[in-house]
Amino acid sequence: MKALFIGGTGIISSAITRQLAEQGCELYLLNRGNRGDRLPENVRLLQADINDEARVAELIEHMSFDVVADFIAFHPDQLERDFRLFHGKTKQFMFISSASAYQKPLSDYRITESTPLANPYWEYSRNKIACEEYLIRQYREHRFPITIVRPSHTYDERSIPLGVHGSRGSWQVAKRMLENKPVIIHGDGTSLWTMTHNSDFAKGFIGLMGNLHAIGEAVQITSDESLTWNQIYEAIADALGVKLRAVHVPSAFLAACSKEDYTGGLIGDKANSVVFDNGKLKRLVPGFAATKRFDQGIKETVQYILDHPEYQTEDPEFDSWCDNVIDVLDGAIAAIKGN
Repeated sequence: MKALFIGGTGIISSAITRQLAEQGCELYLLNRGNRGDRLPENVRLLQADINDEARVAELIEHMSFDVVADFIAFHPDQLERDFRLFHGKTKQFMFISSASAYQKPLSDYRITESTPLANPYWEYSRNKIACEEYLIRQYREHRFPITIVRPSHTYDERSIPLGVHGSRGSWQVAKRMLENKPVIIHGDGTSLWTMTHNSDFAKGFIGLMGNLHAIGEAVQITSDESLTWNQIYEAIADALGVKLRAVHVPSAFLAACSKEDYTGGLIGDKANSVVFDNGKLKRLVPGFAATKRFDQGIKETVQYILDHPEYQTEDPEFDSWCDNVIDVLDGAIAAIKGN
């Protein structure tokens, strides 16, 4: 198989790149080459900015592919560019959408690919919906061979997956745990969520590549494991070897008092209970199973970050904000009790 990935070094795509390289796929990555040290030796780099359409067209002028996958498209304009570049040059074009595009609030917590797409809370999700609608038109009107993939919360060894964190990543929450400071969990922590390790996601994605039954289809790829946010934070604390000190805060309160986009990220996504039905994926990719439990995967992630200080990015502003939120809540409780 001859494949081209636009991107290829991110959380989702890096595991796919590694697994395809091990399988002997003729794989090309089209990106700016800033993360070349992460590439397997037999992966070929086409170094360019995908937004430089003329340069990319020149690079691929005499090339064609079995699969082209865009991991970094977030707006329909970017897919219009992809259509111009790859129409007639690939047997399958794969777009990475998002499970956050599913309707909010959900009419049923069990999510399938037929769950309506509608998210009034998050522009990111609305743009992904618009991307899907554009590609479906190209499939219907021009036979552009699309496959839409919807991941949910996928993680790797470089970042701890959380519900509430700052703009600089998740390390500050882990640091608070290590310092025996309280950490914020949105809501009461009992809503259900799904965490998928990128190595499991890669197995499902690779099974869709070159799969004629996946053309024209939208497919979600997630783990079948359902966890509460309380369980997720407990597993992280356990991996760090500390006791969790949780403070539960309503999502609407967090959205109202933070500069972060918690309206989109929480109310439009993580504050909702979700359980994914992966029956369609398993029909298209017989034998697919996500095999890495979260308590296993998060131990690997935590150990990797502890061993690599470059991923321990501190966020003093977020840390101070957490202290302020917790102090205000404690003060409100004391005022109501008359203390």
